[in-house]
Amino acid sequence: MSTTVATKIRIMRKSEMLTQEKMAEITGITLSALRQYEQGRNEPNLESTKKLLKSPIFRKYRDWFLFDEMDPKAGQVVPALAHIGQDETTSQQSEKKIG
Repeated sequence: MSTTVATKIRIMRKSEMLTQEKMAEITGITLSALRQYEQGRNEPNLESTKKLLKSPIFRKYRDWFLFDEMDPKAGQVVPALAHIGQDETTSQQSEKKIG
């Protein structure tokens, strides 16, 4: 199941431990627009999406934000707090010990 744009923006911000004010400042997106995006009242247009994903701090989330994919070899990752909002409470990791 795909995560909503509102949730993805919130996850990215919280993963970087930013306030909405600081995220708005970093990306150049107005605070009021960012709040509406996070609340799901509006979705960012192409220009706002570019501002968000062009910012060096958020570049690593591009594939996840746009395609629900990641490519670690290309530096593309899922935010650290991506588990927020998932219904699942168990880990997908194997219990096997390695190393």
